Amino acid sequence: MGYRRGKSLSKDMEKQSHERETAVGTAGMVVSPHSAATDIGEKILREGGNAVDAAAAIQFALNVVEPMMTGIGGSGFLMVYDNKKKDVKIYDGHTRAPKGVHPEMFLDDNVEVIDFRKRSTHGTAVGIPGILKAFDTALKEHGSRPIADLIQPAIEAAKSGVEVNWVMEEALQKFHYRLGEEAKAFYFPEGKSLKEGDRLVKDHLAKTFRILQKEGIASFYEGEIAEAIVETLTQEGGFMTLEDLKNYRLTIDEPIWGEYKGYKIASSAPPSAGGVTVIQILKMLEKFDLSQYDAKSWEKSYLITEAMRLAFADKVAYSGDPEFSDLPIVGLLHDDYIAERVKAINFERRNDAIDFGNPWNYQEGEPNQIIRQPDDLEKSETTHFTVVDQWGNIAACTSTVEHPFGSGIMVKGYGFLLNNELTDFDANPGGINEPNPDKRPVSCKSPTILFKNGQPVLTLGSPGGPTIIGSVFQTIVNIIDHKMNLKEAIEEPRIFATTGPLIEWEPGISMESKGEMESRGFEFGDAPSRIGNVQAIQIDNEKGRLYGAADSSREGKAAGITADQIKS
Repeated sequence: MGYRRGKSLSKDMEKQSHERETAVGTAGMVVSPHSAATDIGEKILREGGNAVDAAAAIQFALNVVEPMMTGIGGSGFLMVYDNKKKDVKIYDGHTRAPKGVHPEMFLDDNVEVIDFRKRSTHGTAVGIPGILKAFDTALKEHGSRPIADLIQPAIEAAKSGVEVNWVMEEALQKFHYRLGEEAKAFYFPEGKSLKEGDRLVKDHLAKTFRILQKEGIASFYEGEIAEAIVETLTQEGGFMTLEDLKNYRLTIDEPIWGEYKGYKIASSAPPSAGGVTVIQILKMLEKFDLSQYDAKSWEKSYLITEAMRLAFADKVAYSGDPEFSDLPIVGLLHDDYIAERVKAINFERRNDAIDFGNPWNYQEGEPNQIIRQPDDLEKSETTHFTVVDQWGNIAACTSTVEHPFGSGIMVKGYGFLLNNELTDFDANPGGINEPNPDKRPVSCKSPTILFKNGQPVLTLGSPGGPTIIGSVFQTIVNIIDHKMNLKEAIEEPRIFATTGPLIEWEPGISMESKGEMESRGFEFGDAPSRIGNVQAIQIDNEKGRLYGAADSSREGKAAGITADQIKS
């Protein structure tokens, strides 16, 4: 039996998984965390659709097959590269706070922070969903197919039913406590959890999708669906109104740009802290040249851990919604600030004194007050998928309902779950990320595209809350510094740390390196865990080939197409 990042597999199963998770194409590529969603995206490309068309169809499909990770009741960042214009834009469909929120909303009558499980499964945790608005806007600018056509495959899947896979079964077993009454009745029929191989039919979700088909995405924000959302949340103690939904605002943002070893990097912009943090970590690592160390060496583990700790200290202190606060983005990525930060890396042991720095020394602006927060958050989940089409356009999307099954609140009669994104705001008020009306909480989503000589060469992203950042930059390092192929770079066991001494780790890391790290003051979790779920496409412009790879920590699939497979 060989260990894959997801689970132990026989040799035959391992071979089948590898064949499903990797693909080569010349005229298009789709990679997503579920084979049914990938098949739907591939079909759109074969029928002559473009990357944004296929990505929209995948998003609807994932609501059917991965409802614990994403859905129309959630949010997301959609990055689009227009090859004709040589332009990258981010359609920011992140949640916004309803008008009823206030800075003390997560404090109880004794001014104590409400327990995370309680505050994240209450009606007040739900932000105004933005993922549908992101895709609707992107399709109007880039799409070639009516959105009704892109919803249809998901309707068919919901009506005919989808097979429960081990990923969903595991999520139900581990996170059943997050489900409200409506959701629990659906996913635990007659009180028994759905199991791998069970057939799951979603008539209510199909009905919702048909409304969107007929009336357009506007019906979600000011029609029948909007009314159902508000009615459900009112019963759950929430304060979202029809006016909140109607007034939701999308932004179309420029990415955050950086460089690493001759590659230009475009990644997510605030209110996601992901892009800034990924680039800041890579800029620190570039000072040490990781290519001189073995991929499993303690030196590499030491450097990436200390770089993460430094960057996450800054992330916590300086990340927020740019519509509400000045953010020191220029300072955080300034070469002199990076040089100042890496002085904390001594190569002897864990630096106990690591804390946030002062990037305001390197740019003008108004510094914010920094408020320490409780360390009570649970691990969040999300999903990522990416598409390259026959014209060289790219769509890369990280979307979510935040924690597994989101708030656990299912809209009655409509079959979709609502997010718990507002718990990404600070629980203790007073800081840059405190709750306010119309504000967007800090995210870590990091859809990313790398360019070489002006041409895109890699698109990738991952779910996993804060671990998204670790998964994305480590995959980049594995490709650029350690010369791994795409699948090897994704499967290489990852580690993750924020500001403290504790390191999360995956099976397969070097035990020798782990021991060396422990001798230098680092602490490792008692047991390994899965970190992220990277989906990526590598573009070989010289050979005219696309290489797709899905992470084995879920049942992902990569599908490549050739020119002769596209209907003219």
